[in-house]
Amino acid sequence: MFPLQRGRRLRVNESIRSLVRETTLSPSDFMFPMFIAEGENYKVEISSMPGIFRRSVDLTVLEVKELFDLGIRAVNIYVKVDESLKDNTGKEAWNPDGLMQRAIKEIKAACPEMIVMPDVALDPYSIYGHDGIIANGDIENDSTNEALVKMAVSHAQAGADFVAPSDMMDGRVLRLRQGLDAAGFQNVGIMSYSAKYASAFYGPFRDALDSAPRESDVVVPKDKKTYQMDYSNRLEAIKEALWDVEEGADMVMVKPGIAYLDIVREVKNAVNVPVTVFHVSGEYAMIKAAAERGWLDHDKIMMEQLMCIKRAGASLISTYFAKEAAILLKKE
Repeated sequence: MFPLQRGRRLRVNESIRSLVRETTLSPSDFMFPMFIAEGENYKVEISSMPGIFRRSVDLTVLEVKELFDLGIRAVNIYVKVDESLKDNTGKEAWNPDGLMQRAIKEIKAACPEMIVMPDVALDPYSIYGHDGIIANGDIENDSTNEALVKMAVSHAQAGADFVAPSDMMDGRVLRLRQGLDAAGFQNVGIMSYSAKYASAFYGPFRDALDSAPRESDVVVPKDKKTYQMDYSNRLEAIKEALWDVEEGADMVMVKPGIAYLDIVREVKNAVNVPVTVFHVSGEYAMIKAAAERGWLDHDKIMMEQLMCIKRAGASLISTYFAKEAAILLKKE
């Protein structure tokens, strides 16, 4: 009790604070989400995410090498699909010569030690902007799972280290594990988006890929709330994560990040696999916008948020700040 115990003794200076610091960050804690487009020597900034670009495969490869030199060891990749290739089946998603498959091959050829985790969901390939196949006005769960298996196997054939299903279909982790094993890819892991909430924080991401739900001549859900989780719920996240682990997930993810740190801790306490947290596009854009206006110190708030995500229980943080944070950490 006071005055025998004084907490401030351990805060006197930075040297003491660093000795007793409970949580630390390193570049290897980060995964960098990357957007890939067709073309050559193509690089266009995403207006709602300053500093984040759509890149052609050749420039993506150069960026991956730079990330690896900074100590970042994983990338989560997404592709912007040409409108002419979109339909309701998503069949372009498992084209062996598709943009995603070519990107995986090129990245692994140029930087074999970089862990590549391609996104597994149909929304970039869907004419409706949904994560699954539309039938009778709704997302058809089981036929979507069949399509996702084809997609994941094609990613594994291209050289992916993990597949990252973000679709939130029921039972898809089990189907993916069975499909990968049957195709001889027992060592390709699954990082499942287990607790992915129907969040308004995804807006800039959907701008980047043009993957928001669209109006259509046929009846389709107006949003993704029939498969992404209700943000009012906590126990559901634990249930979904436990189900995915039982079905064979090697890692589970909570998405979004900062607004859901209570869920991160709940899931961390419940599962025995690494927990990934996605520090999403809207969270990134908010910091960028506030910093541009001089309302927040960009670097300080960036590092504080990343530290808080790690403290909450993240083993890996997928964040658009990965490169900037790694550069800062290298300077320390």
